[in-house]
Amino acid sequence: MNEWFFNHPWITYFIIYVALAYVYNKVFKVQKRLPILKEILIYIILAIGSFILLLFQLDLQLPIIPSLAVAVGLMFIVRIRYWITDRQKKQE
Repeated sequence: MNEWFFNHPWITYFIIYVALAYVYNKVFKVQKRLPILKEILIYIILAIGSFILLLFQLDLQLPIIPSLAVAVGLMFIVRIRYWITDRQKKQE
């Protein structure tokens, strides 16, 4: 799997960026809307961080993408749990 990531660095970068953006939006984003320039700055910083994580993934062979996949999977499980809990409260 690491060989495939090494052979396709742009796809690897895109996967890392999308996973980081998802984690940011679900965990760290504040409820009220930020000004557009601050939003742009945040996503530029996410892009820089994604590049650094890409270097960790490709050069140091750290499991960045599997770790992000676990984080996204756990967030998905929590979302399903909240959905089931809300549905049960509505039925009562």
